[in-house]
Amino acid sequence: MATFFLVAAFMVVELVFGLLSGSLALISDAGHMAADVVALGAALVATRIATRKDTTGRRTYGSYRAEVFASGLTVLIMLGVAAYVVVEALGRIGEEVEVATGPMLVVGVIGLAVNVISMLLLREGSAESLNVKGAYYEVIADAAGSVGVIVAGILVATTGLPLWDAVVAVAIGLFVAVRAVVLGRQVLAVLGQEVPEGLALENVVADLEAVPGVNDVHDLHIWALTSGMNVATAHLVLAVEADGQGVRTQAQQLLASRHRIEHATLQTETEMSPQCHEVTW
Repeated sequence: MATFFLVAAFMVVELVFGLLSGSLALISDAGHMAADVVALGAALVATRIATRKDTTGRRTYGSYRAEVFASGLTVLIMLGVAAYVVVEALGRIGEEVEVATGPMLVVGVIGLAVNVISMLLLREGSAESLNVKGAYYEVIADAAGSVGVIVAGILVATTGLPLWDAVVAVAIGLFVAVRAVVLGRQVLAVLGQEVPEGLALENVVADLEAVPGVNDVHDLHIWALTSGMNVATAHLVLAVEADGQGVRTQAQQLLASRHRIEHATLQTETEMSPQCHEVTW
């Protein structure tokens, strides 16, 4: 919440001084901070939605995916801002533009300080939530943007060439686009129900097959419900003398402790059923 208001307040300041100074680098960074404001607001709303209990009876997994959808919105906003900045910057090349470097440098330095504070506030949560990670990446990109504004101000002041303002604006836009693609791949991996990063399917199978009483493992599926919430389903083929309940308990404990899979639905059977042969996914 503190990060949201901090970034929102400075975004207004940066936009005003960007328009007054005529700096596209400053305006582009303000646009990126505006994307931050939307992203952080979406993150706050999504976090509240994710913790609510479902009252419809239709969301059997709850509303945890709201965080992933919010991260997807952040990606789209970042790509939109990046495209706008690059197009505007290219349109300025060759034009005679007056750029006031004094306000650029002052606002750039203040913006860098604001972004560093925001990064410190979000850093811990970014390791646990894809949603917060999206906001964290936005702030990192903003910090880079503030550095770019400072560099552009120094270059324009020392060389007298406003072209540097447009060049730095393009660099900011491209950096934002790269960060958006990285986050977008993570969002698509969750929505595509891919095996979570850091987990190797063959290692999970080997560990389950090593549980006493398990002869074979099939129909194993592992995916992330949202950041830090890995779930799995599997069929365990047991030896005739094995204790089904004991095997399930041991297997679930193994998945939780060794593979960070807190919720696993395991079906035990003494031989593979015909239905299992028919399922191809």
